[in-house]
Amino acid sequence: MQYIKTHWIHNEPDEPVWIYSELDADRWEARKVEIFPDGRLGYADATGSTGSTWLGEVPVPPLSEIDAPGELETVEINSEEFESVWARRLSPAPHLLGDRRA
Repeated sequence: MQYIKTHWIHNEPDEPVWIYSELDADRWEARKVEIFPDGRLGYADATGSTGSTWLGEVPVPPLSEIDAPGELETVEINSEEFESVWARRLSPAPHLLGDRRA
């Protein structure tokens, strides 16, 4: 598995600002968490999804193809960081958990 974190820089309140993805060997998303400007979390996996969050319909391209400095900034992260965010998805009040900037 590979884990990535994308910071989407924009001013749209209904779009996520942080996107965490777990990718399989073929770069398909297996799990995803999206963090919105107000601190809301959306998530998706093979069994379902919440809100407007869903798994990608195509494999994720290499980071060099999706990174756009100042707009989309994507980095590889370790499984511990992903699992920490994944665990937050079930919090009854995720917006109260620490730094909203992830």
